[in-house]
Amino acid sequence: MHLTIDGFGANPEKLASEELVRELLDRLPERIAMTKIATPHVQRYVGEKPEDWGVSGFVLIAESHIAVHTFPQHRYVWVDVFSCKGFEGELAVDEVTFAFDLEKARIRTHDRGLEYPHIVDEAVPVAAREREAVTAAGPQRERVR
Repeated sequence: MHLTIDGFGANPEKLASEELVRELLDRLPERIAMTKIATPHVQRYVGEKPEDWGVSGFVLIAESHIAVHTFPQHRYVWVDVFSCKGFEGELAVDEVTFAFDLEKARIRTHDRGLEYPHIVDEAVPVAAREREAVTAAGPQRERVR
């Protein structure tokens, strides 16, 4: 599942806080039953347009990643939660809404990897066949998009 949150009307002071973004990325994986595998990386960004500055951060999870991008002067935030297993999307939305005092949010979920079995016993042989194919193809294998 890939959850995207476009949050609007957020608190500019909270959006500007590297510490708040870091704390959110540090606690969110556990709150939605994911496995954090690295410490969050957070960076303040100032681009060509000074009003587009903000804080961006991500955390790697065993299931994939979570990313946050804030825009304090515009009062919005973009958040992606991408996982190869299901999770409580509403809980993630609640955490982000509370963290940044969102007035409203556009929430989207995208099913990803639909061709891959979602039952572990069925997924194991598929993964084994894929590994065998990659090994057999060697270093000159064609990339699949």
